[in-house]
Amino acid sequence: MTGKIVYAYVVADLLHMGHVLFLENAKTFAGSDGKLIVGVLTDEATMEKKPKPTLPLSERMKLVQSLKCVDITVAQDTYSPLKNVMAIKPDILIESSSHSEMPANEYMISQGKKVVALPYYSAQSSSNIKESIINTKRQMDELNVNYYK
Repeated sequence: MTGKIVYAYVVADLLHMGHVLFLENAKTFAGSDGKLIVGVLTDEATMEKKPKPTLPLSERMKLVQSLKCVDITVAQDTYSPLKNVMAIKPDILIESSSHSEMPANEYMISQGKKVVALPYYSAQSSSNIKESIINTKRQMDELNVNYYK
């Protein structure tokens, strides 16, 4: 298989197994000699649809870059990957199945390129992890547990 340029994007606030599975699966579409380029959404891009990330962009980019399946990370300035897709010109755009139609999908198809929707791992989400941490802290507070001993 000839290597492909694959573009995927994530917020990656509180990197978790859902991110790893998504990006490992995305890398398989690149082939052994292809490249997976991952856009990491800036705070402003994230806030178009979600709350501001907990971790700063620089840390999120470093965390994503540390995954062995990721070849290159770039900042993504808008929630839609269209701007980066037009600049990078990947062979394949990887989307999450949780996303509705995006302008980048139409652009890719108009260029004769592919869009692949990978599963969204709803059990693994930064929002769920944050909520679990908050609930655990509330429960410990209610029990008057001192966890700073």
